[in-house]
Amino acid sequence: MFSLSSLSHRFASLPDAFYTPVAPQPLDNTRWIIWNGQLAEQFNLPLQAPDGDLKQFLTGEYIIENSPPVAMKYAGHQFGVYNPELGDGRGLLLGELTNHHNEVFDLHIKGAGLTPYSRMGDGRAVLRSTIREYLCSEAMAGLGIPTTRALGMLVSDTPVYREKCEQGALLIRMARSHIRFGHFEHFFYTNQLEELQLLADRVVEWHFPSARDNEKPYLSMFDQIVQRTAKMIAQWQAYGFAHGVMNTDNMSIIGDTFDYGPFGFLDDYDPSYICNHSDYQGRYAFNQQPRIALWNLSALAHSLSPLILREDLEQALSQFEPLLGQEFSRLMRSKLGINSQQQSDTQLFGAMFELLHQQGIDYTRFLRELSSIDIKGIQAVLDLFVDQQAINQWLAQYLERCEHEHNGHGEVVSAAERCQAMRRVNPKYILRNYLAQIAIDRAEEGDYSEVERLATLLRNPFDEQPEMSQYANLPPDWGKKMEISCSS
Repeated sequence: MFSLSSLSHRFASLPDAFYTPVAPQPLDNTRWIIWNGQLAEQFNLPLQAPDGDLKQFLTGEYIIENSPPVAMKYAGHQFGVYNPELGDGRGLLLGELTNHHNEVFDLHIKGAGLTPYSRMGDGRAVLRSTIREYLCSEAMAGLGIPTTRALGMLVSDTPVYREKCEQGALLIRMARSHIRFGHFEHFFYTNQLEELQLLADRVVEWHFPSARDNEKPYLSMFDQIVQRTAKMIAQWQAYGFAHGVMNTDNMSIIGDTFDYGPFGFLDDYDPSYICNHSDYQGRYAFNQQPRIALWNLSALAHSLSPLILREDLEQALSQFEPLLGQEFSRLMRSKLGINSQQQSDTQLFGAMFELLHQQGIDYTRFLRELSSIDIKGIQAVLDLFVDQQAINQWLAQYLERCEHEHNGHGEVVSAAERCQAMRRVNPKYILRNYLAQIAIDRAEEGDYSEVERLATLLRNPFDEQPEMSQYANLPPDWGKKMEISCSS
């Protein structure tokens, strides 16, 4: 029998109100699509996709004695409407693993069958959504944005019916926590206040240990949740990522990007971009994400009101917008190679975003070309625009502004020095939806090589990788502004 010596199950040590033990419903004839050996190594797991007992455990075909998989119970606001009937409807927590740095991660399988919280669903995941989540979590990790990861994914012969008959798949997800804003909402709205406090105690113990010695530990916990969420959203906005379905049950209490569904990265810069075709009102549009994150934090604050004074909650929430603004400014300054601050910078940044929007310029390509003017000159930037007079004027202002940047020796930062730093924060490669769709189409025909190729590429998105340069091409017309279904 295989050994998972570091496997624990601390969440299952909580009372029954937190979860339901569930026996997985294994898929038929599972086989590996991809195995994340780089991640597996951190947990003393094999570098190559495992077979035998370990595979059986990871697919739910074998249950370790006295350590049953559990489906978490939570609630949440979905598109602003409270839904008490939520929980792990197709996911099961197998336990926790500890990595080389003594960090504890949840080991979770997604697509393992029915649970008490499946509602009208079948507890399954399909190939396309599993591929999208795997690839995007790797892409986000490559960009340095806090995220869940995945050990691997498998396909099966089990038919799953959505708009059409599809192949059932399984994702093996790793996360520093699967606790969501909705966990607190569940206990608050059902008036289970002892459980609410116990959950807060465990979240402090597991994820915010610095709060334990604070005079107000629950407030310290919430302060840190606000701070981490602000930083995460600033990163989303700076890198052009739209989550698509920011319900409170999809918000991680530790500020990790969580539950990848109808996400999308910006192609042509459009601040009102909607990637979820079910989001008819644009609630979760790209430019609404900061506002919605604050709304979600306010919903969490309401659920924590039995533990934290109202004025303390309001003070903590008041930090969100300044923190997000500061972090976004820092990120955008680094992306433009401007680290000092001048009053004229606000106008310079605003004019850039306005130009990108007016002319429909690809956001990632523009910033990457701007990062390469030491090598290519400004022509590659100009060629992106139809109205070159406007961008010429902006570039002149920008380059003049760069002359005011000095290094540690008091010298003006050279173009080469500035651009090298910019290329370390402006990716050449992102997970464009059309690239994911090509990988899905091939996988559905049994060819998984494109999934592996994209995953490898996106782990190093800032590197030139000249042999893969075609993946930096602008999307074809059919691949722009794709709206993705929530169905998975």
